[in-house]
Amino acid sequence: MMKKNYNIIGVMSGTSLDGLDLAYLNFSLNGEWTYKIIKAETVSYSVDWLENLTNLINFSPEKLAVLDKEYTVYLSEIILKFILKHQLKNIDAVCSHGHTALHKPQNGVTYQIGNLPELATLLKKTVVCNFRVQDVKFGGQGAPLVPIGDLLLFNNFNACINLGGFSNISKTVNNQRIAFDICPVNIILNHYVSRIGLKYDNKGAIALKGSINQSLLLELNQLEFYLKPHPKSLGFEWVKEIIFPIIDSYCLKLEDILCTVVEHIAYQISLQIKSLTTVLFTGGGVYNSFLMARIKHFTTAEIIIPDNKLIEFKEALIFGFLGVLKLRNENNCLASVTGAVKNHSSGNIFY
Repeated sequence: MMKKNYNIIGVMSGTSLDGLDLAYLNFSLNGEWTYKIIKAETVSYSVDWLENLTNLINFSPEKLAVLDKEYTVYLSEIILKFILKHQLKNIDAVCSHGHTALHKPQNGVTYQIGNLPELATLLKKTVVCNFRVQDVKFGGQGAPLVPIGDLLLFNNFNACINLGGFSNISKTVNNQRIAFDICPVNIILNHYVSRIGLKYDNKGAIALKGSINQSLLLELNQLEFYLKPHPKSLGFEWVKEIIFPIIDSYCLKLEDILCTVVEHIAYQISLQIKSLTTVLFTGGGVYNSFLMARIKHFTTAEIIIPDNKLIEFKEALIFGFLGVLKLRNENNCLASVTGAVKNHSSGNIFY
């Protein structure tokens, strides 16, 4: 008989590079799925790892292979410390996203480091990981993967939006779940404030002091990506090749760059929620008060901001849930979301 209760460690590392999110979770099935976030924390990356992860797209295949092994060992050490610190005894599986090194689904390529079988050996636990690769093989974008969790765990909202390195949305249209990346968020904002030694613009305070450059705003809003139909997804490569050169060509003051980018983000997000009534927002970008104010300015939808645990650990929660679905051999990738040829149960299980 299939289990109906699972204790899981969900592990997530996102493009905003604010650290490794770990969450000890419980999932229970009684007609519908329910969840509890029991323990959760973010472990900041060391300076060395920050530099490595920032430069992944520049490394040779050989260098990436070496880093993959090193990152797998590093992950195991962080996860074991988390288990020890919280004295976690009952663990059905560790479900880990890894960290995206390459994501060019149009070329049939997606690669996350930290998804090697050695992780299960080092942890002495069942590991579920590598959730994106099969979807790309099936012709999908390999992203976003969170929507199945939104559908089964958060269906009381019209849509769910995550504000991380990128913003993405998940919503039901014509009885079909759709989801896609909307635009870059923290991956741009954090890049520019790093020039003055900051990790992020606290509450959007620097952006608030700036002025909108209308020419830059227009150029960003007219980017080809925004005209494409879903499914669609974004990667750091696109930001580096397209966005940064456009912004840098204007030679603006930092506060004007940030202010213009915030306006761009708010406008693009508003286009996706203008006909909705309730939208759940999570991810680190929610703490940018100026950004949230600009989003509210553009929309009549009710913006729901949950407690801090869900804001910060929703993606770790859902990657934990994707692992549960994989253990049950149930679909955790939706073709309507990724563009794959069929719904499927994606990921590797290492015992």
